[in-house]
Amino acid sequence: MTFDVNKIRQDFPILNQKIYGKPLVYLDNAATTQKPSAVIDTIFKYYSGQNSNVHRGVHYLSMKATDAFENARKNIADFINAKNSHEIIFTSGTTESVNLVAHSFGRKFISEGDNIIISAMEHHSNIVPWQILCEEKGAKLNVIPINEEGEIDFEAFEKMLNENTGLVAITHVSNALGTVNPIKKIIDLAHNYDVPVLIDGAQGISHLEVDVTELDCDFYCFSAHKMYGPMGIGVLYGKEKYLEKMLPFKAGGEMIEKVTFEKTTFNELPFKFEAGTPNVAGVLGFDAAIKYLKKLSIEKTSAYETDLFNYATNALQEIEGLRIIGTAKEKVSIISFLIGDIHPFDAGTIIDKTGIAVRTGHHCAEPLMDRYKIPGTIRASFVFYNTKQEVDSLVKSIYVVKKMFE
Repeated sequence: MTFDVNKIRQDFPILNQKIYGKPLVYLDNAATTQKPSAVIDTIFKYYSGQNSNVHRGVHYLSMKATDAFENARKNIADFINAKNSHEIIFTSGTTESVNLVAHSFGRKFISEGDNIIISAMEHHSNIVPWQILCEEKGAKLNVIPINEEGEIDFEAFEKMLNENTGLVAITHVSNALGTVNPIKKIIDLAHNYDVPVLIDGAQGISHLEVDVTELDCDFYCFSAHKMYGPMGIGVLYGKEKYLEKMLPFKAGGEMIEKVTFEKTTFNELPFKFEAGTPNVAGVLGFDAAIKYLKKLSIEKTSAYETDLFNYATNALQEIEGLRIIGTAKEKVSIISFLIGDIHPFDAGTIIDKTGIAVRTGHHCAEPLMDRYKIPGTIRASFVFYNTKQEVDSLVKSIYVVKKMFE
């Protein structure tokens, strides 16, 4: 079966609109992806015909919602090949997932004198929680440097690992550069020192096939809204051996087994980490997004995105004065660039007036921008509903920017 992008675009109603009188060209997919009708319809169906709290009722609607909710957990576990569905913890997104591990794993396993290793290309949400933890515990945060191309210095990483390393937390794919890190190699090396590894998969899982059992990662974090699902819902995958020993992140309903004024005992996995009323509609919408992705085939969408990325890279490199930031050998379809000395915000504002949505700024990766000595970049991020014609439109808009600043 051929990859029919025009047919696929019909599944995304938001793409059928005009911005400033021009067809919308949406190239801000690294910030959030658009949602297919299957996801939108699922959320509407839940609120209009199933709305009820889960796990807490014997009535029909509650049992129906609970079945759908727990089936979604099983489907997500299957999607990433987790060994057990109770290793899937629902959170509000990648940020909360990382914070959960920093709080619950950190309190239990990190001590004074330990060190935590991250990389120079991390998103703020995979930097700040570890900084806070290190300050509280008297631990040290070590940062793996990167080269000019945007690839981690593996030799430096290897030298950082020692008997005091408590955790490695690293991104699968850089949201600012598009670099694909060799996470299997990183995980294997860390495990040689019995060091657990957390992977920020927010950008990786929407472009690449993820098998947490094969990777052998200890934690993998991701968000629904970057993989065609709704906002406000995400997943922490964690190995059972760590989740069982970790303390709860939040306290309240659902996460308890028994409460007295003298002592509280906690619920079993995964409920120990899911206090309060969950985002049921979000979970069901996430499940619909995963079913949609499986139907398309990650192999086919990845191949299409690679072809589109190569086309866009070649087209942008032809523009005089344009500089691509991040030229790693292994990348997904994210391109950060600068146009001469034009400030990214100014360029992005003009590009927007041509109907094209790109992201400008530091992309929540200020230390990375400091490493390149730049204020930020213009970022165009492509997915399987984008087209080569849209790349051509971006190129034309860049020439408009250049002309205005000549």
